[in-house]
Amino acid sequence: EVQLVESGGGLVEVGGSLRLSCTASGITSADYAIGWFRQAPGKEREGISCVNNNGRHSWHANSVKGRFTISRDNAKSTVYLQMNSLKPEDTAVYSCARGWGQRTENYDSWGQGTQVTVSS
Repeated sequence: EVQLVESGGGLVEVGGSLRLSCTASGITSADYAIGWFRQAPGKEREGISCVNNNGRHSWHANSVKGRFTISRDNAKSTVYLQMNSLKPEDTAVYSCARGWGQRTENYDSWGQGTQVTVSS
């Protein structure tokens, strides 16, 4: 059974940083691309970043480009999302899933999510 588990969320002040982790089990991490999404209250889920299976190619949404960086360590079956210069509008539940691109329909095996709250 494929399972993705997110961690690293929390409460941070404006301008601060957090690093989220997405750890996979039940799959060979190096075989799959992984993406990060977020969903704020009352808003649709937004694709923000993804990385291919070997970490050489990535994509970031304009809303996070230059502030967030995705990376992976396949030896640890973990994909990271380094989030810097956080803004109140980054407050959301962040989830990872297996797949590539910006559209949710391209993904499966969703994690349960981790809450990120940016206080102003």
